[in-house]
Amino acid sequence: MEFKDYYKVMGLERSATQDEIKRAHRKLARKYHPDVSKEANAEAHFKEVGEAYEVLKDPEKRAAYDQLGANWKGGQEFRPPPGWSDGFESAGRGFDEREAAEHSDFFESLFSRGAGPARPSRGAGFHMQGEDHHASIQIDLEEAYHGAERRVTLRLPQVDEQGHVVLREHQIDFVIPKGVRAGQRIRLAGQGGPGMGQGPAGDLYLEVEFRPHARYRVDKHDVYLDLPVAPWEAALGAQIEVPTPSGLVELTIPPGSVQGRKLRLRGRGIPSATPGDFYFVLNIALPPADSESAQTFYRGMASQFKSFNPRVNLGENT
Repeated sequence: MEFKDYYKVMGLERSATQDEIKRAHRKLARKYHPDVSKEANAEAHFKEVGEAYEVLKDPEKRAAYDQLGANWKGGQEFRPPPGWSDGFESAGRGFDEREAAEHSDFFESLFSRGAGPARPSRGAGFHMQGEDHHASIQIDLEEAYHGAERRVTLRLPQVDEQGHVVLREHQIDFVIPKGVRAGQRIRLAGQGGPGMGQGPAGDLYLEVEFRPHARYRVDKHDVYLDLPVAPWEAALGAQIEVPTPSGLVELTIPPGSVQGRKLRLRGRGIPSATPGDFYFVLNIALPPADSESAQTFYRGMASQFKSFNPRVNLGENT
């Protein structure tokens, strides 16, 4: 995917004020409007300018885009890194999938997740509930197993008196409930935008993602561990002690196990009313032939199992 430099599209420096962005958009929209423009590829330029403006006019999207662009290196294919938008707090509903699809793949990959609009409250007079705010957070898998108390620093983009986008940081204390899963949202009532009149404040929704784990991987509510086993453990069977996010367990390796075999611990995945399962995926690890005695042992194996052909199912010529 191609990284789009929205500042370059609009002929602006990255330090441009919000008023400068508006003026540049008005100028370029007139220049490339398909109904009046004589420029080559006017319609494509018009759409590109509109897409850039959709991001740069919005302080929240602009701040997130600036953060992402600062970490991108030219000359390589663009892929948003995991958790790139963590800690950015946004208000309003953003873009839904249909609206984002009207723009480029680059735009859609960054801004397709929407949020709910502000909700008016009932009662006499002009009262309106504040906007709901949204932010992404990353947690450790172990926190989903046991629950935890966390403090997170969120950055809320705002426009200062000079028209520049600045980030206001504030801290939020919250509880990670046991059994939370990736993609779920933690609702913090009254932690969103202030209400109007006597309307209540909006809510803050924290969308949960798991940090990459050095040992485990997650698929919805199931958890997997690639488990190294010795050849004799796989061939003869064994009783071994292995880790899980909820603690060590005794695992039985059945005799005759093969590479890639899955052993399941029912209900030991991410906990909930219907808990997931935990899977050990066997990975047969070969001892190195890095000594004369080890090489002699392998030669003895080759002689002992000379009728064994691991490629027997690949064809007649193996």
